[in-house]
Amino acid sequence: MTKWARAFYQPVKPLGPNHQLLTASPAQLGLSRRAAAAGAVLLKNEGAFLPLHRGQHIALFGKAQVDYIQGGWGSGEVTGPTPLTPLAAFTEAEAAGDVRLAAELSKFYQALPLVKPDEPTSIYAEEPVPEATVKSAAAFADTAVYVLGRTSGEGSDRQAVPGDYSLSDTEQALLAALREHFAHIVVVLNIGGMMDTSWFVADPHIQAVLLAAQGGSQGGGAIADLLTGKVTPSGKLTDTLADSYAAYPSSATFNQSDDAVDYTEDIYVGYRYFETLPDQQQHVNYPFGFGLSYTTFALTDATVTDSPAAYQVSVAVTNTGACAGQEVVQLYLAAPQGKLGKPHRSLVAFAKTRILQPGETQQVQLTVQLSDCASFDDLGVVAKAAMILEAGDYQFYLGTDVRSAALLPVTHVEPATRIVRQLHDYCAPNQLAQRLTASGAMQALPTGPQPPEYSVGDPGPHHAPFQLPVAEWLDQGATISREEPWQLADVATGATTLGDFIAQLTNGDLVHLLCGQPCVGAADTGGFGALPDYGIPDMMTADGPAGLRIPPDRGVITTAWPSATLLAQTWDPALVTEVGRGAAREVKENNIGVWLAPALNIHRNPLTGRNFEYFAEDPLVAGTMAAAIVRGVQGEGVAACIKHFACNNKETNRNHADSRVSERALREIYLRGFELAVSTAKPLCLMTSYNQVNGRHPSADRELLQGILRGEWGYAGLIMTDWWNLVDHAKEVEAGNNLKMPDGDPQRLLAAAQAGTLSRNYLEANAKPILQVLLQLD
Repeated sequence: MTKWARAFYQPVKPLGPNHQLLTASPAQLGLSRRAAAAGAVLLKNEGAFLPLHRGQHIALFGKAQVDYIQGGWGSGEVTGPTPLTPLAAFTEAEAAGDVRLAAELSKFYQALPLVKPDEPTSIYAEEPVPEATVKSAAAFADTAVYVLGRTSGEGSDRQAVPGDYSLSDTEQALLAALREHFAHIVVVLNIGGMMDTSWFVADPHIQAVLLAAQGGSQGGGAIADLLTGKVTPSGKLTDTLADSYAAYPSSATFNQSDDAVDYTEDIYVGYRYFETLPDQQQHVNYPFGFGLSYTTFALTDATVTDSPAAYQVSVAVTNTGACAGQEVVQLYLAAPQGKLGKPHRSLVAFAKTRILQPGETQQVQLTVQLSDCASFDDLGVVAKAAMILEAGDYQFYLGTDVRSAALLPVTHVEPATRIVRQLHDYCAPNQLAQRLTASGAMQALPTGPQPPEYSVGDPGPHHAPFQLPVAEWLDQGATISREEPWQLADVATGATTLGDFIAQLTNGDLVHLLCGQPCVGAADTGGFGALPDYGIPDMMTADGPAGLRIPPDRGVITTAWPSATLLAQTWDPALVTEVGRGAAREVKENNIGVWLAPALNIHRNPLTGRNFEYFAEDPLVAGTMAAAIVRGVQGEGVAACIKHFACNNKETNRNHADSRVSERALREIYLRGFELAVSTAKPLCLMTSYNQVNGRHPSADRELLQGILRGEWGYAGLIMTDWWNLVDHAKEVEAGNNLKMPDGDPQRLLAAAQAGTLSRNYLEANAKPILQVLLQLD
């Protein structure tokens, strides 16, 4: 096919083998099932109760066995095939002789009327089970498998109440009945985010717990594969599971106001808090990086190579158990406290083995650049706005979770404090009065008036302000005129330069390019470009990250991939890249050029409504997994769009809520994953977030976009808004937000241009990345 043929002509051109449709094909669904199994975390397995033995009698409880939650609601929803539910998957397993199901109980759940609520809610309504049905099931099986569900989504946050973060009365009653009538209980958590774990961590009646998360179209199949032993669990937690919601440091400020959130815990997010602050380790039920297996592993013969630039570790990983499996090796840093203060543990590298057979060994290498161990000095304690490696001992811990990692014998010593990189004083808070330190004490921060949403200087020499009538002004501005205008394909072939191509565009053409365009074909989120006189295609976008999101009325069924958190729990970038490739092929097959994924905001708080769309509480995991997705997507000629830049950690009042965060926490925690994705995978697109960051909306914050993103990180891609945000389009153009979606505000741009506050230079500067991205797409 010729370049942009899909965008121009919307052909029906399958990408599968033998010209078959690839979208939601068996191969795609099989990959989704494999990824869902690889990310599930075995939290508990007392007495090696799992896997179930062949032909074992089980009683399957929980509404989620038939009303399986494949993902959250909102932009993460996917119109996929009917999900393979746990009940359907175990029914297949029964036909294969793997298990025997309590038939009367299964019929009870199959008969339930599954009605979606009029409004999405995170309060999960479990179905009570008649006592007679429970007793009948117990007469058939001594093992109960309880599939417990939770859901959440875009536009609202969760609640620390029964039925959401904690168990409802109905769930408590059902568990009490299971304890009374069954000798063994297995719990499967079909949940999108964190929830209370105190009810099972020490309960002797609950022998096994599998965190299966939300596994997409084939999640039920993954659960059956894991419980029957067809797949050995290898997932690891990407969050700390504490003994109560109140134990999380952000719990005190998450609901302080609809208008603002103070990130007073600063850099001490997740395990950085629990492993550092005095007396907090005792509140951890399951530590970051934790996950059990059906087999065992030994890490031996670790060797270290230390240099001024890097710290390298090589370790032998041996499967010492009786079945095949995979292990994740994790390397943590304990930096000297120095003048800045540091977490006691920070993840600096990780790697997952291949599937190792019993007795098999793999040598695993991990490398840490010492420059990546630096801290940002936002107050000028050592050197203001610089990344600092303070003098002292840098110790490293190697293991399979943050708590069990053991100290390596070689310590890296920095003889003197040094500046690794001098940066800039950008995006400072004015309303954040204090922050947490490693000792547990609060440090006062400078405060001042809230900054206005502001205008900034021009990126180049001004043309004279336009004072022409609108209609006339729209036709003006071109500095190159040709009888037959250059086509964008001429830039692609080298017949002309992009600069000359832009110079022939009128002011009206440029305004058009900076505004989103209507949907074509199956797309539902609009596109951009759409100037056929210049051969500029109308490139469609589609929501993610759970898959290609196409509304039901389009008649297209797509694969629902495992939630982002579940993918991250694989700790397997190669597998996640494979998922990215699979997702991109469906996007491309349906004539769409930009997939609005991945999302990589930090799991700051368990109640954030969109945590299922995000990867982890740790920026290295988030950035690594985002980069893996991007590489897979863009390897198929489709643009990835990382989002939501930045600090989109709450859904309540998301268009206005101000995330008040120190420059240090912003740099080290909330922007770090984006920086990793940008530097290692070069995503073609980036989406700004709805919320404010320290008093400014990111889409209109020149310090964030031009200072950090483009200036310090060298990002050259397209920057777009989130859909229907409430920020002045002219200010966004001034700040360097290239594209306003889904339709922009051309009248506002015209008014600003007529007033002399928005020059053509701004229009050209913002149109250039849009055209550069189009040139890189198929």
